Amino acid sequence: MIKDFFNFSLNNLKHRRLRTWLTMLGIFIGIAAVVALISLGQGMQKAIEKQFEELGSDKITIMSSMGGLASPAVSALSANPITEDDLKIIKKVDGVKLAAGILMRTADVEFKDKKKGIIIWGTPIDETKKIVEEMQGYKIENGRNLKSSDTNKAVIGSYVADGLFDKKIGVGDKISIKDKSLTIVGILESVGNRIDDGAISIPLDYARDIFNEEKLISMMIIQVDKGLNATRVAKSIEKKLRDHRNEKEGEEDFVVSTSEQILSVFNTVFSVVQAVLIGIAAISLLVGGIGIMNTMYTAVLERTREIGVMKAIGAKNSDVMLIFLIESGMLGLVGGLIGILIGIGISKTVEIIASKFIGGLLKAYFPWYLIAGALMFSFLIGTISGVMPAIQASKMKPVDALRYE
Repeated sequence: MIKDFFNFSLNNLKHRRLRTWLTMLGIFIGIAAVVALISLGQGMQKAIEKQFEELGSDKITIMSSMGGLASPAVSALSANPITEDDLKIIKKVDGVKLAAGILMRTADVEFKDKKKGIIIWGTPIDETKKIVEEMQGYKIENGRNLKSSDTNKAVIGSYVADGLFDKKIGVGDKISIKDKSLTIVGILESVGNRIDDGAISIPLDYARDIFNEEKLISMMIIQVDKGLNATRVAKSIEKKLRDHRNEKEGEEDFVVSTSEQILSVFNTVFSVVQAVLIGIAAISLLVGGIGIMNTMYTAVLERTREIGVMKAIGAKNSDVMLIFLIESGMLGLVGGLIGILIGIGISKTVEIIASKFIGGLLKAYFPWYLIAGALMFSFLIGTISGVMPAIQASKMKPVDALRYE
C-alpha cells in the first residue's frame, strides 16, 4: 500500500515538472551551501589539527601582545617587548628543557635588480634550532638547512624560489637585504600557504646585525622536559616573567600559549564563524520550505475533485494525508539529494582553486553523517512543510470535494 502511495505521489510530481523543479530550488540551494561550508570547514579544521599534532604537546610559545593582539609582528610596536633578558629568565624555570628566541622583520629583498617586501625570520642556529624546526614543521626540498657555522646564508620558502620574482631562485644564488649579500643554501617544501612559503630564514645573529636589533625577540619557543605538563610549566613561566618585568596579573604585555590552548581557541572561533555562515545558508532552506508549503496548498486546490473521488471509493482521511505528506517529503528529499551533489561539486572546485593559491591546506571532507544528516534534514523540511496542506486535504468532505469546480 505504501508503495502505491509513493508511485502515486511520484507520478503527480512528474506531471508538474516545472513547478516541481522550481519548488525544489530553495531546498537544493540551501543544502548545497550547507554541505559546501561544512565540508570545507571540517577539512580545514582537520588539516590544522594534524599540523598541531605534528608539533607535539610539549611546546610553548611566548609573544608580545598589545591591545589583546598577540603576534610576532607586535614586538616592533610594543612599548615593553620581549627581549633576550626575558629569555635568560625563562631558561632558568623548572621544567624548561630548551628555549629559543626568534626575530621577525619585513624588508625589501633584492634579486636580479628586482625588489620585493618579504618576511625575514632570524632563527637560532645553535642547539635550540631543533625545536624551532619542529614548531615550524618545515622540510628542505633542495639544498640544506642553516647550520652553526653559517653567517650570510639563507633558506627560502618555495614561493620565494618559484613565484615571487620574475626569475626562479636556486641554491647558490645570491640575494640582498639592506645591502647585505646572502647566499641561498636551501629551499623549503611548500607548506600550503603564501605567508610561510613566502618567507626567508637567516641566522639570528646575522639578522640582529642587519636590522640593528641587539636584544629584541619577536617570538619564543620553549620545549618542556619529557613527561611534564606543558600547561603547568606555562603558568610557572608566566609568573616568572611577570615578576621580572614588574607586571600585574591580567595586565601583561606578553602571552604564553601551549599548543593545546592555541588549538582550542582556534576551534572555538572557527565553530562560531562556521555556525553563523551555516545559519545564513539555512535561510534559503526556510524559503524552500515555504515554497513546498505553497506548492502543496496549490496541489490540494487543483486536486480537490481527485480527493473527492478517492474518498468516495473508500480512501480514509489518513490515506489522503499520507499521500500529500509523501509528496512533500519527496520534494524535500530529491531537492536535498541534488543539493548534496551540487555542494560536493562546489567544495571540490574550491579545493582545486585553493590548491593553486595556498597549497593543499584547504581540503573538502565529506563524512557519512554529513551526507545522511543533509538528506534527513531536507526530507524533514519537506515533510513538515506539507503537514498543513495534508491536513486540509484529509478533512475535505467527499460530497463537497466532488462538487468543487
